[in-house]
Amino acid sequence: MKKFQKSKLFYGLYIGVIFAFFYLPIVVTMFFSFNSSKSLTHFSGFSLRWYGNLIKDTEIMQAVYVSISIAILATIISTIIGTLTAIGLSKCRKLVREMLLNVNNIPMMNPDIVTAIGFLILFSSLRIPKGYYTMLMAHITFCIPYVITSVYPKVKTLDPNLADAAMDLGASPFMALYKVILPMLREGIFAGALLAFTMSFDDFVISYFVTGNGVSNISIIVYNMTKRTNPTINALSTIVILVIFVTMFIVKVIPYLIGKRRKEQLAYEENN
Repeated sequence: MKKFQKSKLFYGLYIGVIFAFFYLPIVVTMFFSFNSSKSLTHFSGFSLRWYGNLIKDTEIMQAVYVSISIAILATIISTIIGTLTAIGLSKCRKLVREMLLNVNNIPMMNPDIVTAIGFLILFSSLRIPKGYYTMLMAHITFCIPYVITSVYPKVKTLDPNLADAAMDLGASPFMALYKVILPMLREGIFAGALLAFTMSFDDFVISYFVTGNGVSNISIIVYNMTKRTNPTINALSTIVILVIFVTMFIVKVIPYLIGKRRKEQLAYEENN
């Protein structure tokens, strides 16, 4: 019994150290975002000074717009393409399917710097001016494999005769896809979209190589701000952290509430 308690205490301390290692820097960053002075190590007093500077800084606000708009567009487009590709892969021959899945894994296993250089050479060879649209195309491209990886396992669990059954009952191919297939893939699609948004919003290396004409996202702005002491970076990081936290909270709570409401509704119908 004592041995079990000691091992439990050890694992508890181990997990506590791991969590502290991951989250303590985030807490410190958020704490010093309210510092009234420029010091990044000494807290002089509570102030919203750096948040005010952040809002007034047009370069940072433009970077926020670029990051959010590209992340949303890349998520929508890559989710549509990735989902349809995952469904199409399930209809391919085994050899072709395995080959395409292996090719799909290459961008995820490939170092970001190699992918970034590849995009740079591609856009330069095609003489495409680097800027907002090249960044968007790059983000869509590297997000698609993550969507496919998230959706395809759900596709494998589906009965392959579902679409045929729906069409036998009078549904068109599009209606069978929209009304039958996609609702059953909802969890995988949602996970892939969330992963695509996170990857796009967080990306730095690829964005840095494919951007131009004064177009920068949040990652590039933060990288440039680290070259000099600028506490505004703490305010910006805090806002990003809060946005991610709220998003994750919504992602966890809303499906839970929907599922709970459905169970209550089913229970009510069964009782009546």
